[in-house]
Amino acid sequence: MHDHTPQDDSRLYFLDWLRILAFFLLILYHTGMYYVSWDWHVKSPHAAGTIEPLMLLSSPWRMSLLFLVSGVASGFLLRKLATRPSPASIGGFVRERSARLLVPLLFGMLVIVPPQPYFEVVEKVGYAGSYGDFLALYLRAYGGFCKDGDCLTLPTWNHLWYLPYVWAYTLVLAALAAVAGTAALERAGRRAGLLLAGWRALVLPAALLALVRILLKPHFEETHALVDDWFNHATYLPLFLAGAVLSGQPGFWRELERLRFAALGIALACWAALVAYHWQPEALQAWPLAARTAWAACQWCAIVAACGFARRHLSGDGPARQYLAQAVFPVYILHQTLIVCFSRLLRGAALVPVTESIVLVVLTVTASFGIFEIVRRVPLLRPLFGLKGIARHAAPAALRPASRNPG
Repeated sequence: MHDHTPQDDSRLYFLDWLRILAFFLLILYHTGMYYVSWDWHVKSPHAAGTIEPLMLLSSPWRMSLLFLVSGVASGFLLRKLATRPSPASIGGFVRERSARLLVPLLFGMLVIVPPQPYFEVVEKVGYAGSYGDFLALYLRAYGGFCKDGDCLTLPTWNHLWYLPYVWAYTLVLAALAAVAGTAALERAGRRAGLLLAGWRALVLPAALLALVRILLKPHFEETHALVDDWFNHATYLPLFLAGAVLSGQPGFWRELERLRFAALGIALACWAALVAYHWQPEALQAWPLAARTAWAACQWCAIVAACGFARRHLSGDGPARQYLAQAVFPVYILHQTLIVCFSRLLRGAALVPVTESIVLVVLTVTASFGIFEIVRRVPLLRPLFGLKGIARHAAPAALRPASRNPG
């Protein structure tokens, strides 16, 4: 394939495709969480360590990629502002992001998420009340569902934790734009694009991620609770801001395409090391710095490889991208609750795990898209799932695609 035109570079359709694929990977990943030995809301009777190496293929980089792409989307929105944005325009940016992120978050916490903790307390602490009884406790922030000293926090956002994080990072970006101006962010992007050339595009971000992991990971749990999640903030906020400032630097994305094979090789080698560490915990204890460095190298090099291959092979637009770009956010909101509910439904069928997992994925995808087809046709439902109003959505989309998507 020939190199892309400047117009293609400005649109970055490949990042839209990456965002779509990364969100759909969540369906496979969260289905896998039902079957592995790691802690999750509900567990299969057949849960074991068998597929954990496969899960480790995406664990280091999946969410990091989403925060990078979310930063790109916010960067495109900011570029619509004047060089010296007024407080009103910055306020409009924050209001748009808040509506697209906080409304689905609140709706999700009240309506979509509650079945997950309900089935969790049924399974883990033997709760015998009805779903209605549980919902009353959930809305009252009941704190008595405890096991081994660990109590369930209610209400909860569970898999929707990504939304408040992106919203908080959007506020940071808006504050930077208000104080420094978008011109300063553009200059920062140009400097970063020049710095991240050649080997530095692989080594410098991986080194920074490794430093964060070495210094903070031993001291801060990953809570997904926003207020005390310092390790995750130190990881995801810089990636979000990097996406925002690099969104207008086509040379940087071309560089990632050039480095794609080298990045893929490093990511796979580091994944193999992580699998070895995973199966030999004594090695992890003996060389924790090496393990954390391997994780960070896999994390960043997998992102580079994903961006590079997507830029080479997924830069086209068409009805499929436009449809999936609209569908992916509602599907993300729905998918984990559907996985949890369908997993309970399938228990009575006593299927072997391979067959059951395939059925679980098919049911989740089918139901998610079925609900999306209803939601996108009902004006009152659209904002609850992060979709723009029908009138605005129907207007010609003259702006870059990444800026049209929530998150």
